[in-house]
Amino acid sequence: MPERRLPMRQIKEVLRLHHEAQLSERQIADVCKIGKGTVQRYLERAGEAQLSWPLPDQLDDTQLERLLFPPPPTSGGDPKQLPDFGAIHKELKSDRNVTLQLLWQEFREQTPGGVNYSWFCEQYRDWAHHLDVVLRQDHRAGEKTFVDHAGDTVNVIDAATGQRHPAYIFVAVLGASNYTYAEATWTRSLPDWIASHTRALEFFGGATRLIVPDQWKAGVSKPCYWEPELNRTYQDWATHNGVAIVPARPRRPRDKAKVEQGVLLVQRWVLAVLRKRQLFSLAELNTTVRELVGKLNQKPFRKMAGTRLELYESLDRPALQPLPSQPYMFAEWKKDRVGLDYHVEVDGHHYSAPYQLAHREVDIRYTTATVEILHRGQRVASHVRSMQKPGHTTERSHQPKSHKGIWNGRRRGCWSGRASSGHSRCDWWKRC
Repeated sequence: MPERRLPMRQIKEVLRLHHEAQLSERQIADVCKIGKGTVQRYLERAGEAQLSWPLPDQLDDTQLERLLFPPPPTSGGDPKQLPDFGAIHKELKSDRNVTLQLLWQEFREQTPGGVNYSWFCEQYRDWAHHLDVVLRQDHRAGEKTFVDHAGDTVNVIDAATGQRHPAYIFVAVLGASNYTYAEATWTRSLPDWIASHTRALEFFGGATRLIVPDQWKAGVSKPCYWEPELNRTYQDWATHNGVAIVPARPRRPRDKAKVEQGVLLVQRWVLAVLRKRQLFSLAELNTTVRELVGKLNQKPFRKMAGTRLELYESLDRPALQPLPSQPYMFAEWKKDRVGLDYHVEVDGHHYSAPYQLAHREVDIRYTTATVEILHRGQRVASHVRSMQKPGHTTERSHQPKSHKGIWNGRRRGCWSGRASSGHSRCDWWKRC
């Protein structure tokens, strides 16, 4: 491992206590709260650099650091070949199993006279420290997608009335390449939140293993620092696409620094450009947003070679998981207790469940086409969705035998009493 350096002021204090105060190495270690071996190493380095005390006035901290930590010695008068840290950074992002030690070994095999491992690690970390914060974090290819909404909105003008309607901007950023997707939606509600996720994965051409959202109420039912509870629909979407949702921790902006930077870039290079344009439909707005985001993805990095699009093609795209053959159909979930009449209610309409589940709590999953009733994770009933309000949908197999036999007024136990008033058939079970 590379040697951890003390601040220059602390190194100067070690030299002062040694030369002026004449303290032993053990005493210096106790005063400076460092190890005795550390004191010994710095004194040895000062001796090798032939530093005198007091230090010359013209010797600043940068010059002192160069004297104490010179580059590795050369052999035969030829400087050692330095590694390409840009290529090393790209290799680390391309595969989660690649380590600095492996890359150093490969470097030494190609360059036998190259630098040692400690210097290799130290110089790489120093190089990475000067990158933008959005590129400094260690995100593997195909590992994470960061999602969020921009803080600013874009106004869409109603051509008929001239009224302005705000549209929200959804942003998704791939971790390794910073490849960015953005779109406009009318709301930040759950249906739009899920639909934006689906379109983002289609834009990327695959899914990463992890999705990192903020603990936004549309996706996280119960925000929590340690164990946030996901919205059931959001979890259902994740299961369908084979991904895991890992919400960022509250008040920990570095957990989602990638998308924070992405949102900032979208606001600067997309929303700022749109500030003086008049847009008359959401479709027109999204067409313009796609064009501007395309330019952003082709814009060269300031402190790194290449563009977001180039890194996406070489890093993220090959590592993405394929999308399922069928797109996710939006479904909502609710908990309900089966009534005494073995029915549950969904949006004003009642659907039957097996009568044995009366008084039991069940999960209900409903789409625009179907209603499913699940008990302890097992589907026990499925119905075609009905928009009749009020109304009832009853499957005869869900009824007890005593109720199946009640078909006309001549049978005993007719609860409705309608057969006696001239009806030929007792339809009590249809809530007549």
